[in-house]
Amino acid sequence: MEELLKIIKETGIPFAYDHFAEGESPDPPFICYLLPGSNNFAADGRVYLKMNEVRIELYTDTKDLVAEQQLEDVLDAHEVFYNKSETWIASEKLYEILYQFKMEV
Repeated sequence: MEELLKIIKETGIPFAYDHFAEGESPDPPFICYLLPGSNNFAADGRVYLKMNEVRIELYTDTKDLVAEQQLEDVLDAHEVFYNKSETWIASEKLYEILYQFKMEV
């Protein structure tokens, strides 16, 4: 978990786990991150390597290539292999850029 927090802090973008409390959300861009599951390596009924699924959600009110590059530069510097997708959330009027990867946490 320390390595993940270090990575996110290096972006310089405000962040919270899962969501910001009501009324505490900063102006975009901001990040919410989640650990929604695991993909552990096990044998003989024992877990040998604990791997968590990680989702970093970058929220922006316009297509913000600078913020995306900022986050990707940090992920690349830490040699994180990620998959990226994007969606427009009409109800929030925000873009969500989703970075998904697995990490020993």
